[in-house]
Amino acid sequence: MERARRGRLKLYVGFAAGVGKTYRMLQEAHDLQRRGVDVVVGFVEPHDRAETIALIDGLEVVPRQRIEYRGVPVEEMDLQAVLGRKPQIAVVDEIAHTNAPGSQNRKRWQDVLALLDAGINVIGALNVQHLESLNGLIERATGVTVRETVPDAFFKQADQVVNLDLAVEDLQERLKQGKIYAPDKIPWALENFFKDQNLATLRELALREVAESLDRAAGPTPMAHPSGRVMVCLASNPPRAKVLLSRGSRMAGRLNTDWYVVYVETPRESPELIDSEAQRYLLANIEKARELGAEVVRLKSDDPAQAILDFARTHGVARLILGRSLQPWWKQVLFGSVLTRLLREATDIDLHIVSFEEEQ
Repeated sequence: MERARRGRLKLYVGFAAGVGKTYRMLQEAHDLQRRGVDVVVGFVEPHDRAETIALIDGLEVVPRQRIEYRGVPVEEMDLQAVLGRKPQIAVVDEIAHTNAPGSQNRKRWQDVLALLDAGINVIGALNVQHLESLNGLIERATGVTVRETVPDAFFKQADQVVNLDLAVEDLQERLKQGKIYAPDKIPWALENFFKDQNLATLRELALREVAESLDRAAGPTPMAHPSGRVMVCLASNPPRAKVLLSRGSRMAGRLNTDWYVVYVETPRESPELIDSEAQRYLLANIEKARELGAEVVRLKSDDPAQAILDFARTHGVARLILGRSLQPWWKQVLFGSVLTRLLREATDIDLHIVSFEEEQ
């Protein structure tokens, strides 16, 4: 009954601007309209592309909300207007977009969740580089920092994911023809984001993400661990947490399983003893873990290794992800560490030890 009340989500995924996500969404909206389906355009940004503008004609477009931000009028999707209109299907573009201050939600993907909760089906679009768990990987591979992201937990809610693939050469040709950006931006794009290697990397990631979404829809594979939950050990070392969280999110997604983020608070790391900056980073990492779809657990113990092992064994954890120890190797040998203890005693759990060298 809950499933029947909630709207369904269909996502068009591409590896870069210009592969045709918005075009295909609008084509589908016209097809649905011809079949008598009540469909509206919640938000589409045509970017002055003539083909896209032509496709909007003939569709009902919900007027945008105008918000003053620093003296400049900004147009956003009018969430309340779409909810009030209550169509069967709403088309929403650029889901990773950050709304202007004063909007009901900070992110457009949160607007989409509100539509789904109201029983409105959504057809949306985003590029693969906007997935939160891929953020660090994209930056290392392409040198481009993506500021606007969508939590993997949102992506996993999609009932249908469609990959819009295009050969790298064809996409670059579309760019040169002025079908993606204005003529003055084309040389810069070709020298930066639209370089051959960048697009090839993004294309491969998009194909892989859609393949994994199909695997999730099909359910666990026969080879999957019978209790294959994933657990990330979050230490009070905030700068490196993002790598661990991304790795945990992606592993849990591939295995189609639940995952935990566990932080063990020792007497030396109680809130009144650790400095305010470390505490602030820790809280931010915990919030990020929840955004990525993890269940966050905070344990108190003067023996972190034992607390981690006890939790893992009582919660069916099959894979444990943790970072390398910051201690020099000789101190680990003489005095031991959480890592060496887990290597010795976690004989029933697979350990994944993450290197931070690339991140540094």
